[in-house]
Amino acid sequence: MAYDPTSTEGVPEAGAARLEQNRSGLFTSDLSVNEFLLVRQAGFQPLGLVIGSSIYHIGYQQAQWKQSQEMNVLSQAMYEARELAMTRMEEEAEQLGADGIVGVRLNIGRYDWGESMAEFIAMGTAVRHRAGELHRAPSGRPFTSDLSGQEFWTLLQTGHRPVGMVMGSCVYHVAHQSWRQSIGNTGKNVELPNFTQALYDARELAMERMQAEALEARAEGIVGVHIEEKSHGWGSHVIEFFAIGTAIIPSEGIEDHVIPAPQTVLDLS
Repeated sequence: MAYDPTSTEGVPEAGAARLEQNRSGLFTSDLSVNEFLLVRQAGFQPLGLVIGSSIYHIGYQQAQWKQSQEMNVLSQAMYEARELAMTRMEEEAEQLGADGIVGVRLNIGRYDWGESMAEFIAMGTAVRHRAGELHRAPSGRPFTSDLSGQEFWTLLQTGHRPVGMVMGSCVYHVAHQSWRQSIGNTGKNVELPNFTQALYDARELAMERMQAEALEARAEGIVGVHIEEKSHGWGSHVIEFFAIGTAIIPSEGIEDHVIPAPQTVLDLS
């Protein structure tokens, strides 16, 4: 579906009123004072705190006790829910006329009233270049970045700018040891190759998907990459590996640094 820069889908009525206050001149920001100073020194004006939220029901998938495998249903749910939250955050930034969003944080909240539900929240500070220089992503969307204000300023000094946050998710079931394996390893210092391979494969899938997003954005590279590993209450043998970072291009523009578009599209189904 094509991106509509005028869309307000997902922005609640109260949120629209808050954004109108920001447009009238009152900015809000979750930047620290030091970050605020450096973002200003980089030539950007904070416009307002922008938020996107999605409460998502995560489906069920049965795993084989002795088999290491990706849980495709869960991988897809975790990815799509984050995308919804990110898109709604970008919609709020669009309404403020922002060039981008800095200091983005992605959080997941769980509530007692929904065992299979989780709230995915994206939050950051929308900014616009004070001299009117366009710093949006080549797609026309406001850029997104999880770099801190200090890291954002430093990145610009290197002659690069953010294109957007890129991410990859993989929910993986790690096979259990058999009773015989468990007894055989008692009291020994020994590598568990099945566990090693399973975790290795899962991390690689998450990293590969993150890099595929960067290629699609025609980025030169990804900075600030980190990988999170969480079970999200699924149990000790089901783990999500989530890779995320900020894709960047030279400040002169993507026209001066052409990277071939990817030939394949990632499919988590």
